[in-house]
Amino acid sequence: MAQKISTYLMFAGEAEEAVNFYVENLDEASVNSIDRWSDDEPGPTGKVKTAYFTLCGQTFMAIDSPSVHEFSFTPSISLFVDCENEAQIDTLAAKFLEGGKSLMPLDNYGFSKKFAWLEDRYGVSWQFNLPSDAA
Repeated sequence: MAQKISTYLMFAGEAEEAVNFYVENLDEASVNSIDRWSDDEPGPTGKVKTAYFTLCGQTFMAIDSPSVHEFSFTPSISLFVDCENEAQIDTLAAKFLEGGKSLMPLDNYGFSKKFAWLEDRYGVSWQFNLPSDAA
């Protein structure tokens, strides 16, 4: 079997909410499967043991951690999304910023005609980019 790399997101109780939010707002997105913690397992009963979901045609994994950690997501690793047009980047940046925080406000930074870097309400870092050849 060949090696495979998957992006794995660990949440502290809001994995399903985050996954559903991402699937609702990004293209080529779906929840592929969700396995939940049961009463006799170490995780919080009913929360996400493992979720597989697709965003923009790429598969991701998510979990509600059974352990309390002193760490969370960091902006050092982010999900980078090339948007198709200005309306799409405006909409995505506004939606993902709700309850989150801006790391670089939506603007022209020279390397991109329109770009935003933000942390969503779940702590995940996103970069939204409008490529120079976009409409």
